[in-house]
Amino acid sequence: MITETLAKFSLAAMLTIGQMVSPIPQTHELASHEMSLEKRYYPVQKENILLNMAYIDGRVKQKADINWDEIKKPFKSEIKLEPGQVFAYHDDLLPQFEGKVVKTSNSHFMASDGYVSAGYLVGDGVCHSASLIYWTAIDAGLEALAPASHNFMAIPEIDRKYGVSIYANPDTKRANSNQNLYITNNKSKAITFNFDYNGDKLKITVVEDN
Repeated sequence: MITETLAKFSLAAMLTIGQMVSPIPQTHELASHEMSLEKRYYPVQKENILLNMAYIDGRVKQKADINWDEIKKPFKSEIKLEPGQVFAYHDDLLPQFEGKVVKTSNSHFMASDGYVSAGYLVGDGVCHSASLIYWTAIDAGLEALAPASHNFMAIPEIDRKYGVSIYANPDTKRANSNQNLYITNNKSKAITFNFDYNGDKLKITVVEDN
């Protein structure tokens, strides 16, 4: 009887200790920002942003892969950068980033990639998603360079100082490199950009490995 009581007590003590010990988090948050895709100027901006995200995470690799019903669904994805690695928005690079870029958005925002237009600019809206990434990177303390500002036109829900102008044309590669976004992981540990689209808002969170 005493042995059985001691056994039950020991088990209860072990359970209590186990409940008190929480697992150590693998990451910690550095910054997070979001914007509503329903608050863009034109519906095509939302479509181009979502297509841009699909190219970034690899759901779309070329125009033939595009399924708009799938692209418009909520999703979660990520970009991970090890220390010293660089993300650039497209592959026309400034000289100082040659050989350091490990990830781009995998497209050039043109009709041949499946991007759409409201009658003025093909790929309209890509600057919005780039600006949201830039804003979050800056607040996370990452090294971020956006040579061309988007302050010539406001971007809803994003301060003008974070506006990024993105452009990529096969015939103007030198100019393209200045209309790009470069984000360097200047931390001592890996960082991850987490993308979360809930059907309305696109949220970007930067976390750092512990």
